[in-house]
Amino acid sequence: MHRVTIKDIAKMANVSCASVSRAINNSGKLSPETRQRILDICEREGFFVNSHARSLTQNHSNVLGLIMPNVSNAFFSEITLAVELYAYSRGYNVMPCNSLYDEKRTSELFSFLIGQQVDGIILLTPQIDSMRMLKQFSRLVPTVMLGGAYQEEDFSDINTVGIDNRMGGKIAAEYLLSLGHRDIAYVGYRKTGLAQVHRFHGFLQVCREHGIEPYVLENADSRSSIEAGYRLGVELLEKGPKVTAAFTATDYTALGVLKACNEHGIAVPDDLSLMGFDNTLVSSLPRIELTTVDQKKDVMAKAAVDTLIDMINADGSAQYGRHVILPSLIERNTCRPLER
Repeated sequence: MHRVTIKDIAKMANVSCASVSRAINNSGKLSPETRQRILDICEREGFFVNSHARSLTQNHSNVLGLIMPNVSNAFFSEITLAVELYAYSRGYNVMPCNSLYDEKRTSELFSFLIGQQVDGIILLTPQIDSMRMLKQFSRLVPTVMLGGAYQEEDFSDINTVGIDNRMGGKIAAEYLLSLGHRDIAYVGYRKTGLAQVHRFHGFLQVCREHGIEPYVLENADSRSSIEAGYRLGVELLEKGPKVTAAFTATDYTALGVLKACNEHGIAVPDDLSLMGFDNTLVSSLPRIELTTVDQKKDVMAKAAVDTLIDMINADGSAQYGRHVILPSLIERNTCRPLER
């Protein structure tokens, strides 16, 4: 099959190759009528611009790379969509890639995206060890960490965007305490998760300020999942102390705990108040209606894209820092006041 070239289009339109290039790139002197005629022929003949080749000559591709852990996770898929939609509104396409929580694969994806001449990369990561990798590649391409706005780390050469996870943990603890709960479990804490470390410490701080030590069930897996939540939920109900409320590290963890409750005849919220974190779309579904903490995915996505484009346009003179977004409580039907 013959692939249509720019010379073919020029011959069909009876113009020079330079005129076709101007029409495609919307540059140079060309009458609106001629430009439209050329573009119509390109569309009719299925002529597509080699964006990779064009990026070599124009020094930009208008493509952003996005490295996420796993698109099958609702939180990551929803924030990926938000990034794509907003980036498109600003004139950029997004090339999403799944790291599958693997550090070696993440490094390979950075190299791949840089080789594809992307203008910048957003790293959406929950892993603590990603900071070192980000510093390594941020010297080669404008890069933003999404989901990593943390106070303790060194931000001298990294831009980060994320919610205040410590505040999110505090919001959850304060809400359950306001309902009268004192026997509380924290389900699904992962020590390897950047966000989860701060989330847990915020929750623990508020509980201890009220003289309460929550029962903690750690998730030893590399990621949060419904399966892990179910396993931990069974452990809580069969081996743990009697609690009246459980805060889970993520909405997915909460769904697993909810499944365990259903199997053990534990009514939510009558017997156990249950709370998640993320505010994924599934948490609002009928018969789930999970009370949760909203991560403001759309706000984070816009801030990450804006920050990255600002870096791209700064030509090496960008300022670095963190963009912290405050989470909020979403009250639904899985929590209720404790009746004494």
